[in-house]
Amino acid sequence: MAAAMQMLAVCCAAVRGPVAVGSAARRAGARMTTVTTAGAPVSTAHLGAALRAQFPALHQTVYDGRPLVYLDSAATSHKPLAVIEAVREFYERDNSNVHRGAHALSIRATNAYEAARDKLAAFVNAASRREIVFTRGATEAINLVAATWGEMNVRAGDEIVISEIDHHANIVPWQLLAQRAGATVRYARYDASTGGMDAEHMISLIGPRTKLVAFAHVSNVLGSIAPVHRLVAAARAAGAAVLIDGCQSVPHMPVDVQALGADFYVASGHKMCGPTGIGFLWGRLDVLETMPPYQSGGEMIDQVTLEGSTFASPPGRFEAGTPAIAQAVGLGAAVDYLAGLGMANVEAHEHDLARYLVERLSAVDGLALYGPPRGEARAALAAFSVAGVHANDLSTFIDQDGVAIRAGHHCTQPLHAALGISASARASLYVYSTRADVDALVESIVSTQRLFAQLGG
Repeated sequence: MAAAMQMLAVCCAAVRGPVAVGSAARRAGARMTTVTTAGAPVSTAHLGAALRAQFPALHQTVYDGRPLVYLDSAATSHKPLAVIEAVREFYERDNSNVHRGAHALSIRATNAYEAARDKLAAFVNAASRREIVFTRGATEAINLVAATWGEMNVRAGDEIVISEIDHHANIVPWQLLAQRAGATVRYARYDASTGGMDAEHMISLIGPRTKLVAFAHVSNVLGSIAPVHRLVAAARAAGAAVLIDGCQSVPHMPVDVQALGADFYVASGHKMCGPTGIGFLWGRLDVLETMPPYQSGGEMIDQVTLEGSTFASPPGRFEAGTPAIAQAVGLGAAVDYLAGLGMANVEAHEHDLARYLVERLSAVDGLALYGPPRGEARAALAAFSVAGVHANDLSTFIDQDGVAIRAGHHCTQPLHAALGISASARASLYVYSTRADVDALVESIVSTQRLFAQLGG
């Protein structure tokens, strides 16, 4: 017990002080890394257990005192105390509108809001803080690009290349844009042999008429990781722009937007320990400067006269009205938290969990697992079906054991059609997750299987 408490203290300290990545993290294919704070190493295999004290929502019971086992982090993550306290402190002390007030509260609020932009810019290695546009989330960020850059650049006869495995938020905006412009949307297919998008098929679809290539960095159902550099290179060779959905990558691995080479990158704050209602669009500054406003009103203007208006430079041009100030402050605190842990350490911890998740689920009789067959090739989430038990029933029954997963089509109906199923169950893990969580999931699945077998389906 004393050793466990010491490990907890060391790991929790990681969010407040420098973190060094152990040498194992620098070796390709390493299965374990260390977090070093105050000279004490802690294996990232134990990171989840050590950090749980920082997440108050995880310490509750449901249904007759059963401990909560939260495995729905791909839908939304829980929030550490540092984020909760940052939002509360803003409302208790600094609550004011930003940018135009000259009083102390407005100055503090403005400084905190813009500091969050600086933190995000550093977190994804943007070339300039002006490349970070705050949005309500990734969905709004994609719609912003479709309604501004898309309306300017996509014309009749042009093509937009996306994938059938993507989230609806990275499909529907492009369908609507294509309808308005008279363009065509082409879809890269699911590859059953790899359990991910067929990258070769996507590359074959990219041609002289392609104006945009858009895809998820990590699939929210399959957990597959896209070969970003190959796809970006193919788009660049055709003169096409690239948008990447980073909702399942930014919270879980180091992301360097400059190194990836895309034009746009989007993510949602609530999946990376931040509040709901906030996310961001990263765009290359030279591209953002060519784009018209997304919405009009206050904050996004330069000059307004009765004869007409001029608009602010990015990012202000795309942030009309009073922004989500407290949410941005909370997102800034979440970035501080994750940066303190070190994203290489987060990634190593989750790769360990992914391997264990795949290993345990693969051993369950009658369970069909979707996505890459090896844990090393996927993120720490897994969608699956259990023979004789509908995904919705499975989710409902294991919820009675305190195990929270998601069931349905996960906003990926085209992918589920390709898989030949209407719904799947999905377990998704995060930095606070443990192998014990996976064990509880498998135990509950097996128990539910037995119950349905006794009931004859």
